Amino acid sequence: MSDNAPKPPTNGGTNSLEIGLEGQGSANLIYILYLAGLFFPITALVGVILAYINRGKARDTVLGSHFTFQIRTFWIGLLAMVVGGLLSLILIGYLLLLAWVVWMLTRVITGMQALGRNQPVARVASWGFTAT
Repeated sequence: MSDNAPKPPTNGGTNSLEIGLEGQGSANLIYILYLAGLFFPITALVGVILAYINRGKARDTVLGSHFTFQIRTFWIGLLAMVVGGLLSLILIGYLLLLAWVVWMLTRVITGMQALGRNQPVARVASWGFTAT
């Protein structure tokens, strides 16, 4: 038999398990952890830890902006939860907590959309809803 058959492309010696949580995949995982954090708060904590770890490893500005956006989303959201929790003693906090849920969902969804289009977060330092 001839050895002229096309060979599958190599990935530089790395197997698919090693690259599974790098780059865009890890940023997407963090967004998913934040969504799960609405029901299981520990997952949001895991997400922010992953964001801090991956921000230093980000090879391009697109991913770096997403990791920074995710870190800010966590800390601003935590602030809103604490204030909303305290104010829930006088009932106004429940409105703040509802606004926090809407804010969190909007930031995560717009962040995932921008990541899917391979676009950076335009206003990383914003407290607002949009990522693009």
